[in-house]
Amino acid sequence: MAETSEITLLRGNEAVGAGALRAGCRFFFGYPITPQNELFEYMAQHLPPAGGTFLQSESELAGINMLFGASATGARCMTSSSGPGFTLLSEGLTALAAAQLPAVVVCVSRAGPGLGRIASSQADYRLATRGGGHGDYRCLVFGPASAQELFELTCRA
Repeated sequence: MAETSEITLLRGNEAVGAGALRAGCRFFFGYPITPQNELFEYMAQHLPPAGGTFLQSESELAGINMLFGASATGARCMTSSSGPGFTLLSEGLTALAAAQLPAVVVCVSRAGPGLGRIASSQADYRLATRGGGHGDYRCLVFGPASAQELFELTCRA
């Protein structure tokens, strides 16, 4: 008898959400911004049936502080943003680092001129890898190259 294997096709943002759920993430706080809206929508749909909490915050600042609170209780939690929204998370990232609290923060990089310039840049990447905000800290940063790696590295994070 031939072996059969199931193949699931997911877009990148969905792969991140599926990986987070598989790893036990039960709290998502965030504010919608393109191009991470697919992840936002995925978590809104799939987290509550898994026994988790999805909460749309009024801003990225509120979302990262909600994440801080959930992390302080020991919960597996995450947020996501993109471009200028990720910049707004930097103060909260600093606070998380200072308190030595773990959390998953996803930056979905924009492929075009999302920062208001004519030419695209690597500002999202540089902000994540160089550490924004205050203090002397570095975050673990994963740079997946495929939807499969998005799933696997989100599980690892």
